[in-house]
Amino acid sequence: MRDRITDALYGAGWGAVKRLPEPVAAALGRGIADTAWKRRGKGVLRLESNLARVVPDTTPERLAELSRAGMRSYMRYWMESFRLPAWSAERVRDGFEPKDLHILEEGLAAGKGVILALPHLANWDLAGAWVTTHLGVPFTTVAERLRPETLYDRFVAYREGLGMEVLPHTGGSAFGALARRLRAGGLVCLVADRDLSDSGVRVDLFGEPTRMPAGPALLAQQTGARLLPVTLWYDGPSMMRGRVHPPVEVPEGGTRAERTAAMTQSLAAVFEAGIAEHPEDWHMLQRLWLADLERPPADLERP
Repeated sequence: MRDRITDALYGAGWGAVKRLPEPVAAALGRGIADTAWKRRGKGVLRLESNLARVVPDTTPERLAELSRAGMRSYMRYWMESFRLPAWSAERVRDGFEPKDLHILEEGLAAGKGVILALPHLANWDLAGAWVTTHLGVPFTTVAERLRPETLYDRFVAYREGLGMEVLPHTGGSAFGALARRLRAGGLVCLVADRDLSDSGVRVDLFGEPTRMPAGPALLAQQTGARLLPVTLWYDGPSMMRGRVHPPVEVPEGGTRAERTAAMTQSLAAVFEAGIAEHPEDWHMLQRLWLADLERPPADLERP
């Protein structure tokens, strides 16, 4: 029953919110965010706990303000995602402005494939839609399998409708398929600040150990593709901005494991800087650091 209700709610969101006038949808998102923030549920508490690592010297009042802004940013992501399938190509184009795009274009022109690695900042789906509509470049990504399966199918259909090829994170051979796309000179986009496999690479993030997925670094080593970090942030009510960062190079020496660790730590450093600049747009409502994963506080444990 819970799975059916969850699927129905998301279905209602995609069906109804995209028909609302944009100002009404934005106001609805802020209202839902503020209500959730005031209730101080597990997701809000986890967000504040994560943000406390990002801004360790802040006051409790400032941290509360930041978590409220974070919930508004998170709900903005959902309102935009529900509406993206109905946006025109012009609306997508005008809603995103990336900096240093030439780094991506040069990588694609080299013909060896490009891996874009992003943290959970702002709206990565909007950035992806911009790439497919404005640059005219299709790409492949990986999605976490959700429950119920019908909800996962909705997300796949949604992202495929935006021009993305979506592979399941588990239950298939995603790595091999991604490697083939890259060897053909293609583009792969991966959200890479949270390890879903429990076998990721240990890195330091904001002074504490966590794990990030090894896939981006391994793919770059195996295929010769360029690994480019990307960070995103909201700028005003109708604009999102982003930056394509210089490539993460493959170290010349060391074992594959050592090269993977060094490259993943380099990714973490870029992510850390982007999150620190725009902490309110980091949508991390899950446990992330090893200290929390190993000894999660009972009052913050997600269901």
